[in-house]
Amino acid sequence: MTAVAQGGTLTYRQVLRNGRLATLLTGDAVSKVGDGMAFVALPLLALRLHGQVDAALAISLIRVVPFLLPVAASLLFGLGRRRFDPRTALLVDSVLRCGVYVGLGLLALAGSLSFWSLAAGLFAGSVLRLLSASSRRVLAMGMLGEDGWLALNGLIGTTDSLALYVAGPALGGLLAALTSPGLVLLVNGLTYLAMLVAALVLPRNGRPDEPGPDKASARPGWQILRRTPVAFWLFLTVFLFDLFYGPVEVALPLLVTGSLHADSRALGVLWTAFGLGALVGALLTGQLYRYPLRFVLVAIVGGWAASVGLLAAAPGVVVAGIALAAGGAIYGPFTAVAYTLLQRVLGRKEQPPVFALWAGGVAVAAPLGFGLGGPLVAAAGARGGLAVSAVVTALLVPVAARWLGTAMSPTPAATCPGAASR
Repeated sequence: MTAVAQGGTLTYRQVLRNGRLATLLTGDAVSKVGDGMAFVALPLLALRLHGQVDAALAISLIRVVPFLLPVAASLLFGLGRRRFDPRTALLVDSVLRCGVYVGLGLLALAGSLSFWSLAAGLFAGSVLRLLSASSRRVLAMGMLGEDGWLALNGLIGTTDSLALYVAGPALGGLLAALTSPGLVLLVNGLTYLAMLVAALVLPRNGRPDEPGPDKASARPGWQILRRTPVAFWLFLTVFLFDLFYGPVEVALPLLVTGSLHADSRALGVLWTAFGLGALVGALLTGQLYRYPLRFVLVAIVGGWAASVGLLAAAPGVVVAGIALAAGGAIYGPFTAVAYTLLQRVLGRKEQPPVFALWAGGVAVAAPLGFGLGGPLVAAAGARGGLAVSAVVTALLVPVAARWLGTAMSPTPAATCPGAASR
């Protein structure tokens, strides 16, 4: 183990001294750049291929279908007693997504791709998407002790912000403009070769459900959550936070083109401001070890609510950009802090099923939020929808503070449904 930084936690540099871990994180970052490129290319390709399908519906379908099977797979392992080997899940997902995206890209370049073929490929090729994401975190965490978990989660958050929201979309937009969206998909598939190589150099681990002293590993993920108060309330906090975010993404385009009297370029600038803010926040995550992380998590919820409130009242694009940049910086450490708290209260063999359930549940929260955001924004307008999102998120602050404070008290057994039967 490398030396521990002052304050009892490892720094980013110390974590990256582990060669295999650095290789895994590099493969993760490269593949996320590809996914960020596809984020731009897929709607463009859908608009070219939608035919008789309504254009807005076509884009919506292309956004939704890659999450249907992954959520089902995550819930299968999170709600049941089945276990998956993280290294195998990562290898299979890398091969599958590389093959599917390269194939779709080649068909698009040849002019032989139809809209429904694109949707079917994205549907089938994404089946292990969430399990793979959970596996990366489990495998990376297994190479470190608890003193490295916050830094590790901060590094993962940093690559999310930089690759998925800044570098990937910028490269994807440029390549699509100079060539075609089909080539972007092909390149996205090739980025998964980096993830495949990183997974191949990892040591072979025993299956998570091997017989051993940790008999709790046989419990389903939902049961572990119910019997672990902090994990249960953490999950509920993260789910509601992501749910209340939904109206923001629905309202922002309407705010820009309506009240702010700007165009699509301004919308791109605003999302870039958010991404850069999130990158800064993720880079600073490693410094948060000085504070109780449950208080940090609650403070992030409150800070994000304030940022959305400022966005709702923004008189122009500049103020809106400041609000989103500040919100991104505040939000940047959120996932890292939540996962670090979760990891601290779970045994290692409990983590794969809980992570699978967690990923599936969080993946459901966002589209539910989008679905609720549509009628809300239609009824209240863009500014009204943002204001409601800000107020409801702010109301989550005292609730989450009470949930997590009670769950982490010396006698938490009665704070969570099902805990009494433990």
